[in-house]
Amino acid sequence: MSRAIRVGLLGCGVVGSQVARLIREQGDELAQRIGAPLELVAVAVRRPARHADIPAELLTTDADSLVTRDDIDVVVEVVGGIEPVRGLLLAALSGGKSVVSANKALLADDGATLHDAAAKAGVDLYYEAAVAGAIPLLRPLRESLAGDRITRVMGIVNGTTNFILSRMDATGAGFDEALAEATALGYAEADPTADVDGYDAAAKAAILAGLAFHTRVTMSDVYREGIGDVTAADIASAKAMDCTVKLLAICERAVDADGREQVSVRAHPAMIPRSHPLAGVGDAYNAVFIEAEAAGSLMFYGRGAGGAPTASAVLGDLVAVARNRVSGSRGAGESAYADLPIQPMGDTITRYHVALDVSDQPGVLAGVASAFAAEGVSIKTVRQEGRGDAATLVLVTHAATDAALARTVEKLAGMALVGRAASVMRVEGMDGE
Repeated sequence: MSRAIRVGLLGCGVVGSQVARLIREQGDELAQRIGAPLELVAVAVRRPARHADIPAELLTTDADSLVTRDDIDVVVEVVGGIEPVRGLLLAALSGGKSVVSANKALLADDGATLHDAAAKAGVDLYYEAAVAGAIPLLRPLRESLAGDRITRVMGIVNGTTNFILSRMDATGAGFDEALAEATALGYAEADPTADVDGYDAAAKAAILAGLAFHTRVTMSDVYREGIGDVTAADIASAKAMDCTVKLLAICERAVDADGREQVSVRAHPAMIPRSHPLAGVGDAYNAVFIEAEAAGSLMFYGRGAGGAPTASAVLGDLVAVARNRVSGSRGAGESAYADLPIQPMGDTITRYHVALDVSDQPGVLAGVASAFAAEGVSIKTVRQEGRGDAATLVLVTHAATDAALARTVEKLAGMALVGRAASVMRVEGMDGE
């Protein structure tokens, strides 16, 4: 058996502590799978006194020294955030160390710099745990489907928002009530902004799109909406259509007006039919639906967060990287040869559900229909709910550009017989879309 692969760990919180535990408890089995023992030699933390489960001689507050130690082969990063982590990982990579990271924010913000540093040093950069926790997803995209042409990736990649929307669907609760329940049960952070405002899902969408379409995609390329404006009325309206509401990360191949290929990347709430495989994904689970030309439709499902599930993904990467160190090889690096442009959100084609508070008078429907027709948006279904001052007109469109839908809603808002757009939400996953 080869000499030990020596590991330095940045961070020892919920995930990091589980990584350290698994290395310790499964050391013999991991050594057999790798062909060399894994040895945890240093753990960088802010407050060593809080980590009594880690041998004191391994703990350090000097992360800069850890990533530059000559005796460390692999740096595992589970700290999160952009800085100072970017500098630490660049130092590790430039020093010839392979890196395993769970840092979705950094990878979505500046993954290109990290990939370039890894390629220059001839080392590995793996980050399976950055998207969808324990679900094996990034490696299948990068390796198993490398011989196929992926056309679409659509998924539920944030457990907090999925729990909230699932509870709203199951109980009829409003957003604030469901968020309070998620917080009480530990599914939502004290500050849930990154989750409920869609930042977490958008970062994961950027990573998925980059892998699926061989194009560098950053967080700034992703159109983002959160779920804070989703109401109990939206959920009820979705039910009336035999749909449910999910926060979706959607990455797909598209074409511009001249037929040139582009990449569309977005993260936003949407109604999907209950017959769609993603509709039944409840509570804090994640699932990603992939469509490829040869493989057809594939779905990956499982726990998307939590200490042990995320640590499982980290350990999977660590085993792969360690095997490469033992054999003197390097795994698949970044593939960005396609370099496709990002499609503007206004050019993205989708369907819409629009609920309008209207005056219950003759001619209202004709006026509304003319506003849609003026922008070239075709109406698929229309129904009226309520009478008199409580009348609401609910419309579902055929596929149209996002910009055309936005202009239509703006035009409707200026009509005398239309009070307001009570709800505007995209509809995904319907046949014939």
